[in-house]
Order: sequence, then C-alpha cells, then structure tokens
Amino acid sequence: MTIRTESRIKITGSVQEVWAYVCDVGRWPEWAPTVLECWVRGGGPIQPGSWVDQRAKDLGRTHGRSQEVTAVEAPGHVAFAGRMGRSASRWGMELEPADDGQTDAMMWIEIDLTGVMRAVPGLLKGSLQRVSDREMVAIKAAVESATRGGSAARGGSAPRGGAEG
Repeated sequence: MTIRTESRIKITGSVQEVWAYVCDVGRWPEWAPTVLECWVRGGGPIQPGSWVDQRAKDLGRTHGRSQEVTAVEAPGHVAFAGRMGRSASRWGMELEPADDGQTDAMMWIEIDLTGVMRAVPGLLKGSLQRVSDREMVAIKAAVESATRGGSAARGGSAPRGGAEG
C-alpha cells in the first residue's frame, strides 16, 4: 500500500531563486521541522547518486537518517529516496514559472507502507500532509523574505544542472 501527498504553493520569486533555496541542504532546518542539521555526504552540490545526511528529531528522539538523490533536473525537479521507519519513501519538489515572476511549487511525498504503518494509513497521510503544507509555507516565507532583501540564496550548494539518476 502506497500513500501520496502533494502540497502546492505560489511563491513570489523566480524558479531559480526557489531552486537555489530548496537545493541548499544546509538550510533545510529552516523549513523542515524534524531536520536539525543537513549536509551532502562528501560535500559539494546535490547530484543524482549523492547522499544527503541528516541529524533529525522526531517522535521524541534524535537520530541520523540518509536520503539518496535520485533526480536533479535544474531548475525544475529534484527527488530523493530513503526510509521512513521500515517503509521505503520518496519525496521531491517540482517548480514551474508562473505569472509576474512567481513560481508554482509542489512538494510530493510517497511512502510504501509496511508493518505497523499499514494499520493507520489515513492518520499517517493526514499528518504528512499537515507537515508538508507547513514546510511549503516556510519555504515561501524564506524565499520571499530573501527576495525582498535582495538575494534568495545566501548559501551556494545548489546544483547548476543535472540529469536523472
């Protein structure tokens, strides 16, 4: 059984500005509530086949977790695969230009439920939806604040190009 959520939001800022922010994994703790620290294993930009490592806190405990970068198509699509508990999971961002220098952004999450997670798919899906909706609002606020201040990306780890992996 697979569950999927999608969160959509319109962001005042160019696709490139949103892309730079989302791909700067060191800034993920700014918008992802369970991420305490995040980095690309071995350094450098994200690219297909690279791994993103995190120190995370959820369900009251701090732990490490890793996600493989599965696709990078600058500046519109990035995807990751990892695990949520014992269940395989995938997530990504899709960015498209909209009117007046805005960006239509969509975050999707898919989880192949196994074990105890199969008992509560509706509860889990609702919780994921609420978290990803909050994450998108935080991404919007950060990009729009930086855009008003003159620069959407303070960091510099966003990939310049790429291909599917």
